[in-house]
Amino acid sequence: MSTATLDRTASPAVAAGSAPAIEFRGVSLRYISADGHATVALRDFSMAVARGEFIAIVGPTGCGKSTTLNMITGLLKPTVGEVRIMGQAVGGIDPRIGFVFQADAVFPWRNVLDNVAAGPLFRGASKDEAYARARDWIGRVGLGKFGGHYPHQLSGGMRKRVALAQTFVNQPEILLMDEPFSALDMQTRTLMQDELLQLWSASGSSVVFVTHDLEEAIALADRVFVLSARPATLKRVHTIDLPRPRVMSQVRYDPHFVELSKRIWDDLREEVVIQ
Repeated sequence: MSTATLDRTASPAVAAGSAPAIEFRGVSLRYISADGHATVALRDFSMAVARGEFIAIVGPTGCGKSTTLNMITGLLKPTVGEVRIMGQAVGGIDPRIGFVFQADAVFPWRNVLDNVAAGPLFRGASKDEAYARARDWIGRVGLGKFGGHYPHQLSGGMRKRVALAQTFVNQPEILLMDEPFSALDMQTRTLMQDELLQLWSASGSSVVFVTHDLEEAIALADRVFVLSARPATLKRVHTIDLPRPRVMSQVRYDPHFVELSKRIWDDLREEVVIQ
């Protein structure tokens, strides 16, 4: 895999005159169940993500973290307020957005190369171009020798590498990640976090990363957004002023990392107790 990285600052600024990559403006979301019962998932929720910024969202279970991702993709529409992508209101599925799920979204009947080439082919690339790009990205994630293997022949970490290649091969401007590494063992998870940071540093994408793991959020992100208990609203935003590039196995031992962890946990613990 390529080791190229950019020495990013802790919180990239939006270029003068350019809109944020993602913006929630006073968003509330209410569900109506079959029996007519109303449930408020988000309430007066506002946030902005700069272009090229990596943000993490944490909050108590069931507070609406994944709901925010579904609203960015257009799968859910706000009851009140507006969600905007690159300055335009979300109007449906946006091809500039890539999504990495907790479960591996691979076709079990296709080998690694075919899985990674599927996205470019679907988006109109020629077969030669799609497979050239797929081979390139398989190599970048360290699977150059496994292009002919099928998902059942791969470890959990290798399948997650395939998922990253599937996403980055489409050159997304925005990358949404919903607990992508939660099913992996600690060693594999640490390696995958490092690989994600390297891929992101070279891509310039804006990332919204949902996680229950507070240490993961701090180690990866430029800023950590803490959501309140349901109905969720934005409780506080913490800037993660740890230098980049970061090495996951080392950054957790930085004294400032420990200080940030305690500070953010104090916010999060209050919301867990409320539940």
